[in-house]
Amino acid sequence: MQKIRNIAIIAHVDHGKTTLVDKILHSCSIFRDNEQTGDLILDNNDLERERGITIVSKNVSVQYKDVKINIIDTPGHADFGGEVERVLKMADGVLLLCDAFEGAMPQTRFVTQKALALGLKPIVVVNKVDKENCRPEEVYEQIFELFFNLEATEEQLDFPVIYGSSKQGWMSTDWKVPTTDIFALLDAVVANIPPAPINDGTLQMQITSLDYSSFVGRIAIGRVHRGTIKENQPVTLIKRDGRIVKSRVKELYTFEGLGKIRTTEVSSGDICAVVGIDGFDIGDTISDFDAPEQLPVISIDEPTMNMLFTINNSPFFGKEGKLVTSQRIKERLIKETEKNLALKVIETASPDSWLVYGRGILHLSVLIETMRREGYEIQVGQPQVIVKEIDGKKCEPIETLIVDVPGEVSGKVIELVTQRKGELLIMEPKGDLQHLEFEIPSRGIIGLRNNVLTATAGEAIMAHRFKAYEPWKGTIPGRSNGVLVSMEKGQTTAYSIDKLQDRGRFFVDPGVDVYEGQIMGEHIRDNDLVVNIVKGKALTNMRASGTDDNARIAPAIKFSLEEAMEYIQADEYIEVTPASMRLRKIFLTEQERKVKGKQFA
Repeated sequence: MQKIRNIAIIAHVDHGKTTLVDKILHSCSIFRDNEQTGDLILDNNDLERERGITIVSKNVSVQYKDVKINIIDTPGHADFGGEVERVLKMADGVLLLCDAFEGAMPQTRFVTQKALALGLKPIVVVNKVDKENCRPEEVYEQIFELFFNLEATEEQLDFPVIYGSSKQGWMSTDWKVPTTDIFALLDAVVANIPPAPINDGTLQMQITSLDYSSFVGRIAIGRVHRGTIKENQPVTLIKRDGRIVKSRVKELYTFEGLGKIRTTEVSSGDICAVVGIDGFDIGDTISDFDAPEQLPVISIDEPTMNMLFTINNSPFFGKEGKLVTSQRIKERLIKETEKNLALKVIETASPDSWLVYGRGILHLSVLIETMRREGYEIQVGQPQVIVKEIDGKKCEPIETLIVDVPGEVSGKVIELVTQRKGELLIMEPKGDLQHLEFEIPSRGIIGLRNNVLTATAGEAIMAHRFKAYEPWKGTIPGRSNGVLVSMEKGQTTAYSIDKLQDRGRFFVDPGVDVYEGQIMGEHIRDNDLVVNIVKGKALTNMRASGTDDNARIAPAIKFSLEEAMEYIQADEYIEVTPASMRLRKIFLTEQERKVKGKQFA
């Protein structure tokens, strides 16, 4: 019997996956007693730490009671569903985490569906039972119902349940009886998750994720499905399209703790990292040299949204970034598609722009933010949903939207969502909040979050996931206000901003360099207004106590990248550089906008 358990930790965003992995690592004495590790050890890149979310799945392994447990931490956002779908191939079981107050959320359903379809054995962990208003028994019933609706097998429906609080570091089989450690969970893993099966025969291993080292290049990670893989062994790489490439394994590593250790041989059931194979992609199979056999290719749901990426051609191009040419941007986008399977890049008629297809606003914004930090300068257009023709009808992606809001503002939320062609399906109390469920076109969600947060004073909790393609729902009202556009290049002055404040709200502070065609703020009316924001105060030699008013300026509105992506219209771009983010019109001069603006009408 092999003493290996492969488990993936899946849940809705913010239900405590990465915190639980932290506690497992600490409980299994991975670290020295005096070692400083901090929180959320696996969220190790800057973007993950800043946003407090997991973006890329990661592998670690711990030793518990002479059993090796390989743990895969997965992202919780629906936009990174592609990441979850492929790494579940490495697991034999899943830990499904659920918040004891929030219960099953849209992403819980999505990841559970994928795990059950692959026949993985689930263990349900009802987490955060230390929260006020928590309802562990109700959540357990809710998850049982979810499994039943997703057509789980008899064996999958007979899942063990563990209650606890990852943050406080305890797990127990009864939520009313807190313990002092999380060993109840690890015992449940050893007892219920099937050991990794040993499949004899020739080598088969599917590459499900990749790593990169500046010393050895790209590293293939996957689980050995059949046979054994050895150091220095000649192998055949079978590409997704069936092409065959002969290669050789140079080095072999298995996961131990947070790192990897070198080994000479890995047998079926274990997860390993392979160095030395060139030209591989995710989904390829490493197989026997003489008798190659391919494993089924990983299938991933289609993207639902696209954005135009183009080179930065504003008057300020090249001032802040190093990588500005179309060649460098194209190479970077193609490189991203190698490891990000839910992303597609398609060339357009122009050699300087590309259509990038992704799962949602967050999926694309993380790519833009990563490129910006690497020194790229790019411009991106308005996100567009992907429209398909099904049985002769024009169809668009529809999403399930869940909003939890205080009861007194639920009417405002329903009004905002129904304006955007949303349909209210469920309305029920949940603790001291009102739980609303809608079906809404993906187009309607773009720009909705800001409005809902404003209407509810920031108290709404929103989550959505892709449901299906359904017939086109008609036109959805866009942004209701026009924008204030700069008429010349220069530096903004407090004097001119002060004088123009009754025309709208500004996005820029005084003393900032701007160019003609850059968007300065939001107009109070529905049309665009060209303003001179660089005019200084005319100086005279007369000074009197009554003529000098001090400028009193309202603070500038600062958008995050996602908010800017949701704000812009079809005739606008976001200019993204390592140091700044500007909104601009595609055509910078007013004359050009008048002549060519009709194409966006």
